[in-house]
Amino acid sequence: MEADLDSDGTALYHRTRGRGPILLLLPGGDGDADTYDRLADHLATDFTVATFDRRGLSRSAAAGPPSDISTHADDAAQILRTLSDAPAAVFGSSIGAVIALELLTRHPNLVRLAVVHEPPAAALLSEPERSELATAQYEIEQAHLADGVPAAMALFARLAGLAVVDREPDVDLPGPSPYRAGNLEYFLTHDAPAVRTYRPDTAALRARSSAIIPAVGATTTGVIARTAPALAALLEVSVVRFPGGHTGPRMYPRAYAQGLRELFGA
Repeated sequence: MEADLDSDGTALYHRTRGRGPILLLLPGGDGDADTYDRLADHLATDFTVATFDRRGLSRSAAAGPPSDISTHADDAAQILRTLSDAPAAVFGSSIGAVIALELLTRHPNLVRLAVVHEPPAAALLSEPERSELATAQYEIEQAHLADGVPAAMALFARLAGLAVVDREPDVDLPGPSPYRAGNLEYFLTHDAPAVRTYRPDTAALRARSSAIIPAVGATTTGVIARTAPALAALLEVSVVRFPGGHTGPRMYPRAYAQGLRELFGA
């Protein structure tokens, strides 16, 4: 099912597939409702899988004022409310993981369990790693301003340690999308700074620690690989490892689907 939802005057495109309890997928970067198609298809046998174009991206591009993490979390909450009265399972990666944390903070009754994969929130880290991540994120934003999207994404790929060969054998690299250029511009202009300056409500997260599962990719390197363990230490919970790196949910959809079924009790 595809639909547009009016959230605070903004039309948000969202999609559901499958049947069963609600599972909301929140992709990273400039990801939209199509980004986790392979993962969603694998999960649709056990869940009603919901995805959406974040405010400012793809079919939700007419978004009005620039968004922040709390706005994205409120949009996710609005979508969940339209789908079910029962608390949902949530999976988020990168900025999607940050949004999942804010969703838990602002709308705790809507989330049954959230798996948060490598949330790049520098505030979760201790020094010197906190400054290392925040500085790297700022340099990506400055590269975008000075030299455009390609320069910024080259720095991001280096920060996240991305490797195109790190994927399941039958997974192809994503093809061109008519929304890609505009989505990257919006992400680097608005969403990337929002992630860099995000300060989670640690007390609220501790209060919901039993509903949070931090996750990290087995091949993720550098400071981003430290964010999920830092969150796990804050909450006094265990961290879960998935195959692949920072883009693992897209590159290892079969393995992630199996892991999420086990974690969400399907």
